[in-house]
Amino acid sequence: MKQFNKLTFGLFLFPAMIFAQEMDLSKTIPFDPEVKTGKLKNGLTYYIKKNAKPESKVDLRLVINAGSILEDDDQQGLAHFMEHMCFNGTKRFPKNQLVDYLQSIGVKFGQHLNAYTSFDETVYFLPIPTDSPEKLEKGFQILEDWAFNAVLTPEEINKERGVVLEEYRLGLGAQKRMMGRFMPKLMYNSHYAKRLPIGQKEILEKFKHESLIRFYKDWYRPNLMSVIVVGDIDVAEMEKKIIDHFSNYQNPKNERPRKTFDVPNHKETFVAIESDKEASSAQVQLMYKDAGLPKPLVTLKDLKDELAEGLFSSMINARLDELTNSATPPFTYGYSFHGGTWARNKEAFQSVAMSQEDKQIEALKVLVRENQRAKKFGFTQGELDRAKAEITAEIEKQYNDRDKTNSANFVGEYQLHFLKKEPTPGIEWTYATVKQILPSIELKDINGLMDGFIKDENRVVVLTGPEKENLKKPTEQEVLNALKVNDSEITAYQDVAVAKGLLKAEPNPGTVIRRESNEKLGTKTLYLSNGTKVTYKKTDFKNDEVVFEAVSFGGTNLYSDAEMKKIQFANGALAEAGFSGLKLNDINKFMTGKIANVAPYISNTTEGLRGNATPKDLEYLFQQTYAYFTDLNYDAEAFEGYKQKQSAFYKNMTSQPAFYFQQEFYTYLNKENPRFNGLVPTDKTWAETDYKLAYDKFKERFANAADFEFFFVGNVDDKVIEDYAVKYLASLPAAPMKEKAKDLGYRMLKGEHKKVVNKGKDPKSTVNIMYYGDAQYSAKDAFALQALGEVLTIKLVEQLRENESGVYGVNARGSMMKMPYGYFNFNISFPCGPDNAEKLTTSALNELQKIIANGPEAKDMEKFKEGELLDFKKESKENRFWLSNFIRSYTNDQNAEEVLKYEEKVNALTAKEVQDVAKKYLTKDKVVGMLMPEKS
Repeated sequence: MKQFNKLTFGLFLFPAMIFAQEMDLSKTIPFDPEVKTGKLKNGLTYYIKKNAKPESKVDLRLVINAGSILEDDDQQGLAHFMEHMCFNGTKRFPKNQLVDYLQSIGVKFGQHLNAYTSFDETVYFLPIPTDSPEKLEKGFQILEDWAFNAVLTPEEINKERGVVLEEYRLGLGAQKRMMGRFMPKLMYNSHYAKRLPIGQKEILEKFKHESLIRFYKDWYRPNLMSVIVVGDIDVAEMEKKIIDHFSNYQNPKNERPRKTFDVPNHKETFVAIESDKEASSAQVQLMYKDAGLPKPLVTLKDLKDELAEGLFSSMINARLDELTNSATPPFTYGYSFHGGTWARNKEAFQSVAMSQEDKQIEALKVLVRENQRAKKFGFTQGELDRAKAEITAEIEKQYNDRDKTNSANFVGEYQLHFLKKEPTPGIEWTYATVKQILPSIELKDINGLMDGFIKDENRVVVLTGPEKENLKKPTEQEVLNALKVNDSEITAYQDVAVAKGLLKAEPNPGTVIRRESNEKLGTKTLYLSNGTKVTYKKTDFKNDEVVFEAVSFGGTNLYSDAEMKKIQFANGALAEAGFSGLKLNDINKFMTGKIANVAPYISNTTEGLRGNATPKDLEYLFQQTYAYFTDLNYDAEAFEGYKQKQSAFYKNMTSQPAFYFQQEFYTYLNKENPRFNGLVPTDKTWAETDYKLAYDKFKERFANAADFEFFFVGNVDDKVIEDYAVKYLASLPAAPMKEKAKDLGYRMLKGEHKKVVNKGKDPKSTVNIMYYGDAQYSAKDAFALQALGEVLTIKLVEQLRENESGVYGVNARGSMMKMPYGYFNFNISFPCGPDNAEKLTTSALNELQKIIANGPEAKDMEKFKEGELLDFKKESKENRFWLSNFIRSYTNDQNAEEVLKYEEKVNALTAKEVQDVAKKYLTKDKVVGMLMPEKS
């Protein structure tokens, strides 16, 4: 229910006579009757819900109400270490058999199977296919073993140290260093400041085995646990399994109390100004911590108050968004909200912004000023109406898709109920109740909130940013001065009138000249009078969703080299100018309460538009599409504002070692490509950028609608989509000319190469091994390369992570493309310690060589196939899957019906075919990129 604070809201028309005052606001928020819940005698809580999306699958979750906050001094980092150990050997699944078994039934490690540890909880995720009783039973055995039967042998503990230390290494850098300095002020005198979940390196390296066993025995106990089961299951059967697997375990006789930890109040304003040479951006955070504990959400009155807070957040953030979209934006982004902090039992009013490196004080002043403006004058009725429209549209969308909701959404909801007692009434009750309560919330219910949020005590300001020789660091006094506002200079917010529509004039409709159907794909195609082609597929995957993309060959490869350099970083700014004479803020205000979005793009070889809408708001998607084709604004001020925001975001990106490595590595690989202009804009490239040229080129790319194919997937009505297509697409300017994807002939560096880049002071390295080159496109080879990447990833995890304890994560990926020329790419990448980089590179190449020489093992092929088939079964019931298939088929000039044979293709793939592509493509030249720390 706390999600109301974070919703982006939309319009729902309430009858004027609905009156929440007739409701008894003292009534308790009910628990969802569709959820079976209970508590075993030993205190373990369970939640069970039948939900058929995705079908033949169940989401299991084990929630432990214990995290790093409960660690003793000698256990710092062991709550998280314990999470690792649960995957490394249990009573029924010794050593690595657990991951091995799950992969064999299609559950991918890290992607499906996962866990996390935070300050206050540890949570294990286990999605299991329900197509056989054995798999379901094994799933409950795994949950039971995680909870009570982890095998914590010294051998396995010591082996896992290296993996956990690699994860610790991943977190090193500017942000961690600065956080270590500001956390004692942000969480003043609180245990939370001393118990970051990743822990202390010295303890992770040297802790005694007994310390980890003690944590497991103390905190992995039934009365601190919840088992959550949501999916395509029989509820009674699942309850019996929970009883069978968990009821025989007892809590410790002298159990340690599960303490909660406070964040003490303080009268002072604490200021932390931290900088680092590797910091990539400047951030401002202003926090007013509540003096008391969070208010529980129990009654309808509490719900009304929560809704009022959500409306407040929506309105103040709409104002900050308007400033962000102005000609002189004070920050790249800014937002405010009242909600949780690091601590479970402490909330705060928080304002956050990313600014230019030398404008942190100015950004802070804007946040303070807007907070004070809201406090002094409150909000306008127009703002409140729009905020109500937003929340209602979002909850209406959830309600309309109530029978199409993914199980993972429910699982997270019940987890919050267990850990934080957040209500779980179900969407039917929530929708009906919000529909009644929302109209009764008035400005007076919201305009006083800021009085309770903002005060002089419990205030903390944190500034973090880059450290440079010529960059003046703000002082504490400057920060304190910025918090003082001359109240007489604050004026009320002026709410401008909302636009009456998105278009200047009604289009002149065309006609449909031909209709076609494809029974196999379930698609219909309209051929319009201006030559435009529209293909759509009606689905029942979601009740309230339509996804869309229009695509055409062409792209920036049709620009000259000189033109490309001038427009490369301006393309992103074009949509910021708005359309139809409306500025971005005008469009956003008009679209409040309407769920429909369209974004244009221009890639190297194509141009197009992507979007989505609810069926109710689909016409607005068509109107935006029409406007981008015909009436994009030219606004030099909007471009300058965009440039300022992008500069703040990218200016110091290369101070980050990982990004600097990518920049240097790809600059090296593209040194023979005159069009390569870096990965991010610099002062030099901004100076060369020509916004007018980019605008003219955009108009040129979207001048001929007949060169596009429009695809729609979702809950579409035949008559509605045809009417809109005739009105908004058949009326677009068009010509018979068709463009093709152009190959400019530029390629990345050929031959055998190694590029070592030295950057950063932390002992962190990254290895990137690449094979690439021209190739005759083959759909068969493309699929085998993809399989090779997945199979090799399995072997690399086994060798580099499990056997050598040298990496936290490693990935291999293979692909092939057809346009604008045949090309293959295969990549192996992993982060590691500098001392291990060469050794692990050799190990990774050895694993690849085994497949080249002998082919993949049969069990690994089966793991790949099971994982692919499980993913396909789920994804083929999603609208975006089908849209992606249509776009991919268009750009690769393939028959979209091929997807119907996908399961057959997966099952038919042989180990020899995978070995053959490995031999064919990965025995030639390779490029190795390596990030190493700076030499001292």
